[in-house]
Amino acid sequence: MAWTALLFLLVTYCPGSLSQYTLTQPSSEMAWAPLLLVLLTHCSGSLAQYVLTQPPSVSLSPGQTAQLTCSGDNVASKNVYWYQHKVSSSPLLVMYNSRSRPSGVPDRFSGASSGNTAVLTIIGVQAQDEAVYYCEVWVTASSSHHSDTVRWGSTT
Repeated sequence: MAWTALLFLLVTYCPGSLSQYTLTQPSSEMAWAPLLLVLLTHCSGSLAQYVLTQPPSVSLSPGQTAQLTCSGDNVASKNVYWYQHKVSSSPLLVMYNSRSRPSGVPDRFSGASSGNTAVLTIIGVQAQDEAVYYCEVWVTASSSHHSDTVRWGSTT
């Protein structure tokens, strides 16, 4: 019965495994071992938590440059996505694969990553850029989501 709980946990946290394997009820406890070995091999690392760190907010005046950071272990080797979420709107993808900008996103938005840090830069911020910006990093079959909030200071 202990094998059943572990198998359920692996199947739950390893997307795609059910489409590749047919699960049948083994006649004994030891019969679970080969299937668990296959799932553990196929899902290596998928149960590990990938941790991202971001500052909670950035306050700027219009015209300044915003740099939002997203830090994680060797994040530069991962696919980093940035989303802009304005109040009463759906999130908008503003950067993908760390540095690629979807069509329609102004060229004042740029992305970069190196080592443990990914950066979304907004040059010459405008009032319409006020939003919550989400950093998303894809790690194998699972993903980690964290967010930065940009808040605007008063102009002086």
